[in-house]
Amino acid sequence: MKTERSSMRRYDIDWLRIFAMGMVFLFHCARFFNNEGWHVKNDELSLGMSVFVMVVGQWTMPLFFVLSAESASFSLAKRDNGHYIREKCARLLLPLLVGIFFLAPPQVYVERLTHGDFSGSFLQFLPHYFDGFYAFGGNFAWMGLHLWYLEILFLFSLLTLPLFRLLSRRVFRERIARVAAYTEKRGTIFLAALPLGVLEALANMWPQGIGIRAFGGWSPLVYLGLFVLGFLFALDERFQRRTEKEWKTGLVLGILATVAGIALSTGGYSSRSVPFAFLRTFNCWCWLVALLGFAGRFCTFENAFLCYANKAVLPFYMLHQPVIVLSGFLLMHAAMGVAAKYAILAATSFAVVMALFEWGILRHRVLRVFFGMKA
Repeated sequence: MKTERSSMRRYDIDWLRIFAMGMVFLFHCARFFNNEGWHVKNDELSLGMSVFVMVVGQWTMPLFFVLSAESASFSLAKRDNGHYIREKCARLLLPLLVGIFFLAPPQVYVERLTHGDFSGSFLQFLPHYFDGFYAFGGNFAWMGLHLWYLEILFLFSLLTLPLFRLLSRRVFRERIARVAAYTEKRGTIFLAALPLGVLEALANMWPQGIGIRAFGGWSPLVYLGLFVLGFLFALDERFQRRTEKEWKTGLVLGILATVAGIALSTGGYSSRSVPFAFLRTFNCWCWLVALLGFAGRFCTFENAFLCYANKAVLPFYMLHQPVIVLSGFLLMHAAMGVAAKYAILAATSFAVVMALFEWGILRHRVLRVFFGMKA
């Protein structure tokens, strides 16, 4: 059994990244209809969309952080610290700045307009975009709104760099190998949910601070735990091999934990309680095991679609929510059912984003750089 990272490209990571991006797109389309606040809301809300948002939100962004950590592991294996930081600036920081100054203003404008906080044209609103900080009573979207992931991932990449270098040393790799050998026992892979549960319980002690769930339904502390855990898993291939053997079990346990969480939530049980903290992270980790294991077994190939979609993931991520928000603004008062309106919103938004990517970003060198691609 190999314990060193393979020099071959992990196509399963690429497939999962594309899948996760697709789920984020459908998730944000559903946010137009669910019963929580958002930038723009449909006239008619939907219980089904609310359930979909809650279920998908349990594992989508956690999957992104695990995949990002695995990619960071492969990157650090062949780059020095300076090259690694420059890469993160190009792939994360520059696209974040583009989002803050160009993609966020139209979304904030639509939100202020539909929430009755502003009346006037977009050009009239632009000077007010710099009035205060968004989420603190102002308008300036310092986190890029939906691009908060890029901001947090950039900070995590810098903060964990010394730790990741330390863990990559031989003495720690030997200890990690012993843990990997232990997880070859059936069911032990799910024990990784325990430290995540501890982090969730700790975060819940400060619900307005580190425990805030404004970022994809989880606290930054849990995301940091997932990021470190994903890096550790990338250091020894036996972790991935175990998920491939346990993916069906993870799927079944994830479904059961999801049903239990919904039942407790609708029954009035606090999601901030300690038992619920461990249920949430167990549910999340089971889904991650299922997805990582399934992709590791069945998605190890490359084709033309993967090559194209892999290039489009980051620009698509940057563009999709502004397009959804603007499309939703035009559809919010249309006289049609939720299902029909969701289909139109998703199809129209997808077509517009792909057109912007294909005939705009992909064919212009400067735009490619601004959207995190290679020139």
